[in-house]
Amino acid sequence: MEKGYVQVYTGNGKGKTTAALGLSLRAVCAGKKVYFAQFVKGMEYSELNAEKYLPGFSMKQYGSECFIFDGPSEEDIRLGNEGLRECADILSSGDYDVVVLDEINIALYYNLFTVDEVIEAIDNRAAGVEVILTGRNAHERIIEKADLVTEMKEIKHYYEKGVEARVGIEK
Repeated sequence: MEKGYVQVYTGNGKGKTTAALGLSLRAVCAGKKVYFAQFVKGMEYSELNAEKYLPGFSMKQYGSECFIFDGPSEEDIRLGNEGLRECADILSSGDYDVVVLDEINIALYYNLFTVDEVIEAIDNRAAGVEVILTGRNAHERIIEKADLVTEMKEIKHYYEKGVEARVGIEK
């Protein structure tokens, strides 16, 4: 790609990671290489199997367990920082056409690293690399930096009726 843009999927509605996965599928099917980094996540998700099925797709998690109710542990902070450093190297390498920083907005919200560090990684990316940032509570400076921002708004969710995350749909 001649120019890579910065896209943000944020908001309280379901579908941010799903949208990033859909874009990733489209990119891989067009012969592009995708790196999908999952911040704050260390649990089993069905998309972790994608590498088996999609040549040109790589995924790595940079989290232990979901800490959004208790706050991050020292291990969560260490993993998040390790992930951001790795992703900064990946962004600048030019080895991938699309780099997804899934749930990086939540990592920023919980101060795993600074918004300056994230913006520096984006600014130092190789020419043509498309960057996707997902997660609720996108920082104002991330929104300003972005070329495209989509806010997912929850209108209704079956979780409110006690439906747990289902394999192949939410996880």
